[in-house]
Amino acid sequence: MKKALLVIDMLDDFLKEDGALTIGDGEAVTQNVKSRLEEWRSEEGGPVIYIMDRHRPDDAEFQMFPPHCIEGERGAEVIAELAPRKEDFLIYKRRYSAFFGTDLDLTLRELEVNELELVGVCTQICVLYTAADARMLNYGVTVRRKCVDSFDREAHRFALREMEKTLGVKVL
Repeated sequence: MKKALLVIDMLDDFLKEDGALTIGDGEAVTQNVKSRLEEWRSEEGGPVIYIMDRHRPDDAEFQMFPPHCIEGERGAEVIAELAPRKEDFLIYKRRYSAFFGTDLDLTLRELEVNELELVGVCTQICVLYTAADARMLNYGVTVRRKCVDSFDREAHRFALREMEKTLGVKVL
């Protein structure tokens, strides 16, 4: 069993006070993800894959949400506290699931990964839809509740229950 850590959308536009679509107080989730990332690198040793929301200025998603994570702008960058290392993988996405329209599945299969741990934001959007697609592709999935967050507390709680009860995700 080979594992990978997916760091989902830990980007300036979601986590910084002046971000275009902040989750609110991103400090707690940032510190929890930072701790988990350090622990992962020292104990697990599996690949770290950064999943990065990245949109064109005219993206259709902006009919639902304010413009955010625009290609080439600071808001689309990983927050400095979690800066990727040279050996890490970067996967850019334009939709909620990290699998949709990306080479994530191919990358994972080439790395012979069959177990994923998801951390990041937003729980009921990108984390949930990535978990759903991962389960449909027969990956084992773990989510640590202190390492995911959202701008909507009720939706956050629903998504954690949905992942656990419907998708079979291990929620710790």
